[in-house]
Amino acid sequence: MKKTILDDGSYPYLTEGADFVGDAGIPALMNLNNIQIPRGLVPFEKIRRPNVDRRQYVHFYMHDKYFSDVLTSTSKYLGILAMFDGVITPDCSMLIGQSKCIQQTNTYFNRAVGFYLQKHGIPVIANIRWSDESSFEYCFLGVPKHSIVCVSTHGCIRSNSEKILFRKGLLQLIKVLEPTDILVHGFMPPQVFEGLDSQVSFHRYPSLFERTHVKEDSNGNGI
Repeated sequence: MKKTILDDGSYPYLTEGADFVGDAGIPALMNLNNIQIPRGLVPFEKIRRPNVDRRQYVHFYMHDKYFSDVLTSTSKYLGILAMFDGVITPDCSMLIGQSKCIQQTNTYFNRAVGFYLQKHGIPVIANIRWSDESSFEYCFLGVPKHSIVCVSTHGCIRSNSEKILFRKGLLQLIKVLEPTDILVHGFMPPQVFEGLDSQVSFHRYPSLFERTHVKEDSNGNGI
């Protein structure tokens, strides 16, 4: 997208026509009901491979540097993303101790890119990312209630304290958004997920690291 002399670095073309919600002014995704439970998830960094299965949703569960161009030059990726069944919104980092304004900005771009893709007919599932309890006031903003959402445990549940915090986030997600289904990229250890399947349907998708390096037991734990 061509920039103008007045461009403020926030890429306002992404949110033209969007509603903004909450004190943080997060753009709201549209509830288009044009999504499905994905047959599979494919990493953004693999989508240009000639033999890639396009009957999947593209995800961004990787270091931010590998998809930063999608945030700043979204329009040039419309063609290739439209070849897939859909897209999970970008997983911009939100870290404990990170500035609140940075975390809100990363939530903003998660939704802004999703809204822009929706406007161009691409099915979108919201990725939900939080840091600690303080992020709960804005990390769920802009996501339609009673929809399908996605989370990733990859790299987020290594310690006992991380598992406890991830479960707190899941409980709050379910309370606030009341999703019909939650897609889970990565392991689903009982310490985090036990008992939650009575409230919502979960669908697990192994991470690329799991598929190439790790064996797992019947509970979805790495062994």
